[in-house]
Amino acid sequence: MVPLLLVLLLVLVLAGAGFAVKILWWVAIAVLVIWLLGFVARPKSGSGRWYRW
Repeated sequence: MVPLLLVLLLVLVLAGAGFAVKILWWVAIAVLVIWLLGFVARPKSGSGRWYRW
């Protein structure tokens, strides 16, 4: 019974990690798109950088 519970726990942990990694990939893609749009839509005057850092 204990090995079966350990296997089920491992499956749940791996499924949860896979879901979290997938969400993080979508967040990373969204940040990349916003960053690239910032270069396209940067102001013409000033230093040309739209971010402050």
